[in-house]
Formats: sequence, structure tokens, C-alpha cells
Amino acid sequence: MHLPRCIAIAACTVALSLAIAACEREERQFRETPPGVSPSNVRVSELQPGPAVPTPQTTSPYEHNAYAIAEGKRLYAQFNCVGCHAHGGGGMGPPLMDDKWLYGSEPANIFATIVEGRPNGMPAFGGKLANDQVWQLVAYVRSLSGLVRQDAASGRSDHMQVKKPEMEKERELPTSTKAEHPL
Repeated sequence: MHLPRCIAIAACTVALSLAIAACEREERQFRETPPGVSPSNVRVSELQPGPAVPTPQTTSPYEHNAYAIAEGKRLYAQFNCVGCHAHGGGGMGPPLMDDKWLYGSEPANIFATIVEGRPNGMPAFGGKLANDQVWQLVAYVRSLSGLVRQDAASGRSDHMQVKKPEMEKERELPTSTKAEHPL
């Protein structure tokens, strides 16, 4: 009688210690809604009035999230960023793979560029994208210059693409600063 009870207690102890010692997994927030923002903030057309664009955070919540960076890559193609910036190498829009960032390479600067647009061609996407989608684009755009961790950068690449996957990109340190090019 005493032996089966000891075995059961030992098995429970081992199971509990294994559960406590399990590794921490990446947390994915698929439908993140920033504080104070409701889904109605996304404009469907230019004629529909919408609230002012909320002030962005200073750091990207998706900087180390491989899934979000892959979603940013999908959005990059869906919103035809490829049309102006090519696959990061530039076209009629500036390249996103080099060390020259006119408006800054910090996540908040890139967020502002996507939401507000820039003179001479960059359209404003604020109101057309939810904040979490903008942050996913920010994370992907930063991955094009190797500014995110390699284990988070998207390694998937279609066979017809001409550039290396983002996880193979060498890190490019931006040469501009906020002082040189303020928002």
C-alpha cells in the first residue's frame, strides 16, 4: 500500500517539475488592438471622416515576432509597396535595403512615414490600415536592412524572387539621424 502511494507522489512531482521547467514560447498577438483605438478607426473611403491618427509608440511591438514580419511582407506586396520600392532595392521610391534613411530608421519614424506619407510621392496609409498592420509593415521594412534579429526575419522566399531572404541580409547601419532629418 505504501509503495504505490510513493510512486504516485513521485510521478506527480516529476510532472509538475517538467511543467515548470518547460521553455517559454513566442507569444503571438494575432489581432492586437492598441489602447484607445477601435476597429472603426479604419477608413473605407476618402469621403468617410475618421478620427485623428493616434500617436505611435516609439518601439515596434512586432520587432522580434517572425509571424508579424511575415505578415508585414504579405502586406507590403498587397498594398503595392513593391510598385515604388521594388522588393526593397528601390525604384521610383527610395530603396529600403541600404544605410540611407531620409526620415530615420527608428520604428516610430517608419510608422509616421507609412501613416502620414511624405512629400514627393509617398502616400498616407493612415486610416486604410489598422495600427497592428502598420507595425507589421514597420517590422518588415526594418528587416529589409537587417535591423531586426535574424531569427525573427522572414526566411521564406519565393523561387522567382531576385533578392535574398531577409534573414540572410547583412545589417546596414543607418547614416542619418533624427537631428539631421526631423519628422
